[in-house]
Amino acid sequence: MAPGSPSPTDPATGPLLKRLRNRAGAQVRALTRSNSGLTLDYDNPPGDPGLFGPDAVCWRVHADFPAMLAGGVGALLLQALHPLALAGVWDHSSFRTDMQGRLGRTAQFVAGTTYGSHADAMRLIERVRRIHAGVKGTAPDGQPYAADDPALLTWVHVAEVSSFLAGYLRYVGPLSAADQDRYFEEEARVAALLGAPDVPRSRAAIHAYLEAQRPHLVNSDRTREVVRLVMTMPVANPLLVPAVRTMADAGVALLPAWAQQALGLHRPSVRRSLSVAGMRALAPTLRWALGPGLAARARRRVARTA
Repeated sequence: MAPGSPSPTDPATGPLLKRLRNRAGAQVRALTRSNSGLTLDYDNPPGDPGLFGPDAVCWRVHADFPAMLAGGVGALLLQALHPLALAGVWDHSSFRTDMQGRLGRTAQFVAGTTYGSHADAMRLIERVRRIHAGVKGTAPDGQPYAADDPALLTWVHVAEVSSFLAGYLRYVGPLSAADQDRYFEEEARVAALLGAPDVPRSRAAIHAYLEAQRPHLVNSDRTREVVRLVMTMPVANPLLVPAVRTMADAGVALLPAWAQQALGLHRPSVRRSLSVAGMRALAPTLRWALGPGLAARARRRVARTA
């Protein structure tokens, strides 16, 4: 620090820095704010470990907001290749006019089932099960679909957990092969509670499942519309547009090469080629703005005795 320069803890700079951090954090959190109507209490009850507890691998993987947001983008794009899964979302969701709301509800579900109390996690799961029970219809090709079909639940689950883990490995750091398998084993518990008891539970099983699904995946007009919406996601605050575009490209980078090609996102692009570098530059700023996050609150809850 240069002589005479103010310390971050000086009275003149401390409050200003805190206000800047709080304002930036609020703007970033708005990207994934849920409009589900459910409010979760991550601070209570004391001693409640939730579904997993702080030693779980999913507590590590899901703690990093930038990696999870990129993973969420990758999961949305991958899910859009399945015609029946996409038909359910297309016919029964407002995602085309409220992409932020869709991301927010998914973020709340993942955070709540990871870090929430046991009661809050089960509330989220029961809410999703009730919604799924009413999502039925016929896809454009004449095939019937139902959101609570274990096969469709499995597809959505695998798209999410494989993308979340890919985001962690790409943008946070390594995990041992055993911990990666443990992550999939842990998250299979949530899938079972949602109604899909036989999801793949290891890296090898996830890879085999995705390979087996490839012949059934389709890049339809609907898929291309989802890609367009995700890659041009509207943002209320124009100052966040560059960050959101970087996140979208960082999500594309997480997809398997075959999925990028199937989605038409494999062609060289200067913007996309810079996405990983841009993400590595952006992520530390986002982490600073957001602070310790829900994982720290949940750890304090588990450690409390009263």
